[in-house]
Amino acid sequence: MAHGSCLELQDGDTAMFTAAGTPHTGTSTPGPEMDSERVSRKFASILFPDGVPAGLIEGPGTAFLVDLQINQIIAATIAGREQYQLKPYFYLPLGDLAAINYRHEVFNDLGNAELRAAIEDFAREMIEMRRDLALAAGFRNERQRQAMVVEAAGLYCAAVEGLNRDLTAAGPASQGMREFQDYLAGYVKSSGFLEVVRDADQVKDSLGHVRYCVRVKGSRVTVTREEDNSDYTADVRETFARFRQGEVKDYRTQGRTVLAMDHVEEWVLDGVVQLFPAEFSALQAFNSQHAAFQSDLIAAFDKEIQFYLAYLDVIAEQVEEGLSFCVPLVGRSKEVHVTGTFDLALAVQIGARARSMVTNDIELGGAERILVVSGPNQGGKTTFARTVGQLHYLASLGLPVPGTTAKLSLPDAIYTHFELGENAQDLRGKLMDDLVRIHAILEQATPRSLVILNEIFTSTSLRDAIDLGSRVLGKMQKLDLVCVCVTFVDELSRLGPSVVSMVSTVEPDNPAQRTFKIVRQPADGLAYAMVLARKYRLNYSELKGRINS
Repeated sequence: MAHGSCLELQDGDTAMFTAAGTPHTGTSTPGPEMDSERVSRKFASILFPDGVPAGLIEGPGTAFLVDLQINQIIAATIAGREQYQLKPYFYLPLGDLAAINYRHEVFNDLGNAELRAAIEDFAREMIEMRRDLALAAGFRNERQRQAMVVEAAGLYCAAVEGLNRDLTAAGPASQGMREFQDYLAGYVKSSGFLEVVRDADQVKDSLGHVRYCVRVKGSRVTVTREEDNSDYTADVRETFARFRQGEVKDYRTQGRTVLAMDHVEEWVLDGVVQLFPAEFSALQAFNSQHAAFQSDLIAAFDKEIQFYLAYLDVIAEQVEEGLSFCVPLVGRSKEVHVTGTFDLALAVQIGARARSMVTNDIELGGAERILVVSGPNQGGKTTFARTVGQLHYLASLGLPVPGTTAKLSLPDAIYTHFELGENAQDLRGKLMDDLVRIHAILEQATPRSLVILNEIFTSTSLRDAIDLGSRVLGKMQKLDLVCVCVTFVDELSRLGPSVVSMVSTVEPDNPAQRTFKIVRQPADGLAYAMVLARKYRLNYSELKGRINS
């Protein structure tokens, strides 16, 4: 999957995230219902400043997302928001300098509690509007369907007017929100929108004044205009007041329940229509004239803004557990400087136990390009490698990343090689499979790519692993790309000044106890010994068990 580059912010512009999970720093053609001369054409999308590009879908080009467990982050983010179909946006990394900064600014705006509340209120009202439209589509009776469409239109108009009022009061600072606010301000003044507001109000008001009587005598049902306008509510209450014995629980359900009419109710309605032809003609006219009462841009905004809100909700859960997120500084430089970072997929998985998450730092400066991570098994090396990949991909989406500070390079593509289990149907063997897959990566990678190699050449001898690993990393050095290589071969950490050795550590007094801290230090030569000990059941616990038996 190709990645674009991002505007490099100046030092000090990193926005930190608070316990609420939000930062505390602070043209599309109009639809037929709008005045083209009154409505701003500048706003295109709250996600893409130049409009939504041709989409990418999940496929072979996104297989690395599984290796890095980014697919799990995406699944957790979009859970509960399936109606918005957000998943494709997470497969669209941004491709120009300004686009990522565009999203960073929107995230900063959403740190304004007043602005965020306004958008969340609008989203809830739009959900109710869509529910009414869905109900209308399911009605058999045409007039009931038409009446529900009018209700939906009224909800839509009220939601749009409320959002315009609230955004004006909140005063957004981002380019995207300001352009949308300008669009909205023009839209609510357009003749098309004002006609929908006026006509919906008039139809609901006229139908609200329809009064009729239904007389049932035997099998005969007669519908007439109401002759007596008296309200007997007070008389009924007075009559039954003597039977009242204090306050009683209200068993009425909240909200409204709308049911389809049966054939008797439809027959009564037909009679009412004959008695009030003007009112029902206006209802039919509204549906004919305002069938498409929504603005495409406003509907798109309602969907796209959920991309931000969904991710903010996910990271807010982690912030409550004491973890930090920041808006990264992203640029063309290949230097990587991150403090206090962690595997977001793992944090999402363990949920309430996020306090047990271990954070790490990442440092690549000057001519340094390759991180060689070694150390004992089950020490967090693979988790660290995944974290590096997650950081770069999340940054390419314009999202805040795990960490207290972050400066990242933006790769044109991410390539991963994670160890696969034996496949009985693959006759070429594990070593050959490793070679074929790594060769394919080297054929495609460019100097701007990010490559993550996890446990390569574990199926061969130490001598061959050193030879093959040195050749592969030598190719990476010639390409001058950023790479993370998790390996048991310490010799690979000493291939030149572009290579940085990082080691997973253990408790000094108890080598069997992993700290899950990955630190920058020379490899100690014990990683391969641990591999051999485990392979031949020579580690401490197994030897002790065998002796005791």
